[in-house]
Amino acid sequence: MAIEGGTILTIIPARGGSKGLPGKNTKALGGKPLIAWTIEHATSCEYIDRIIVSTDNEEIAEISIEHGAEVPFMRPWELATDKASTIDAIRHVLRWLGESENFRPRYVLLLQPTSPLRSREDIDRARDILVARNARSVVSVCETNHHPWWSNTLPENRNMKAFLRPEILNKSRQELPVYYRLNGAIYLAESEYLLERNGFFGPKTFAYVMPNERSVDIDSLLDFQIASFLMANKKGS
Repeated sequence: MAIEGGTILTIIPARGGSKGLPGKNTKALGGKPLIAWTIEHATSCEYIDRIIVSTDNEEIAEISIEHGAEVPFMRPWELATDKASTIDAIRHVLRWLGESENFRPRYVLLLQPTSPLRSREDIDRARDILVARNARSVVSVCETNHHPWWSNTLPENRNMKAFLRPEILNKSRQELPVYYRLNGAIYLAESEYLLERNGFFGPKTFAYVMPNERSVDIDSLLDFQIASFLMANKKGS
């Protein structure tokens, strides 16, 4: 079902530059460019009104259009640096659409191209949580792979005297509270709430918990190799 009473705009941010894995958004994964997976996730959802890729790169733009997304403008260079934030890119998209086309969506669905293992069902469930909980924003998370209580900073001399809290010494993971992390796959929010909060988080934000096997966020060659393995294993199962 669609979210009653409002248009849904999907924004896929895809810069051309990447220090962790150069050219990652166009790098072939499972027989198609990485960004194509995310565009196809969005196009499979019939309740999404528009899909816009925000990019500064001509190759990414061409691939995006080929796979069914819109690229009505090229992202300004100042919003495509390592220091530019995703929320700045989102604000730019919303401002451009409002001023150029008088298009003002009620909801924004941010799908990062670095999460190719999410599914259409994950997007559906995030949308359902927004409706069921009367939320204004839903963000996807997954369980942490390594419990944060087993992590700490180290002094210059690397002494581990106070590395672990005394109360967790000799405890198994099953005895510790479950922790979650942002997995970068799905961000869904009312546009007004997003702009008011300058992001997706606030008192009316709720979590959608995804399994770890669909939560790979590609930022390095190792992440890409893990995603390739999981995707190949899924196809072969």
